[in-house]
Amino acid sequence: MLEDTLLVQEPLIRSVFFFGILGIMALWERLSPSRRLSVSKPLRWGSNLGLVVLNTVLLRAGFPLAAVGFAAIAAEQGWGLFNVVALPGWLAILLSVMALDLVIYWQHVMFHALPTLWRLHKVHHADRDFDVTTGLRFHPIEIFLSMGIKIAAIALLGAPPVAVLIFEVLLNATAMFNHGNVSLPRSVDRLLRWVVVTPDMHRIHHSVITQETNSNYGFNLPWWDYLFGTYRARPAKGNQGMTIGLTEYQNTLRVAQLPWVLLLPFSRQTDDTTLSSRPKAG
Repeated sequence: MLEDTLLVQEPLIRSVFFFGILGIMALWERLSPSRRLSVSKPLRWGSNLGLVVLNTVLLRAGFPLAAVGFAAIAAEQGWGLFNVVALPGWLAILLSVMALDLVIYWQHVMFHALPTLWRLHKVHHADRDFDVTTGLRFHPIEIFLSMGIKIAAIALLGAPPVAVLIFEVLLNATAMFNHGNVSLPRSVDRLLRWVVVTPDMHRIHHSVITQETNSNYGFNLPWWDYLFGTYRARPAKGNQGMTIGLTEYQNTLRVAQLPWVLLLPFSRQTDDTTLSSRPKAG
């Protein structure tokens, strides 16, 4: 069965796309960077990719079947909308991918809006530079919560396993793409923004300016930002003039050190700065 094949091949499929996109983006950034980096690249990459390894190990231990495996179980048990309502396979896949992307959009908004969740999400925003590895920089607890939210959405939707695999691959690939330290020609960027979040579009979300941080939440599809009024076309100071990261961490290299990154949500400084510096959703 297709589901059985997906369960067996899922790690290989995801690994091929992950390392392929990571390699392409790293080469693109090397040949044509959009901005100069302010922190040592080996230090940042070591910490950010170290988080990837740690998150992968912990996630596989905590969720052995992951999202695709759960979707296969849901299909067997007949859980969720698309396992009850008869739809053509291609339509169920398309609607599932779009619905899961919408869930991730609102999850992102929620991680900005709620103080406790923002403490976790600050790990992503505290990076003082913006490149392909920033798209992989998330605290393990946030990764666990995100997986729990996806599994709940899959159970409600009855998303086909192939749709979940497509979504997971797309989300991972587009997160690396739109966090890339690259720029597209303005005409190409303007066209692509109708179908996918581009680097120049998402970079605005990593600005130190609160109003800009509270915009462009999409990771994959840009439509939700347009629909819910969170889209911002350009940063106030331009792509070259804007400052990346969080105001309170502009003068420290700790943001690039893995032990500090892991402890950030629980640090005393987080308690002191959360209410004053946390972007408000809206």
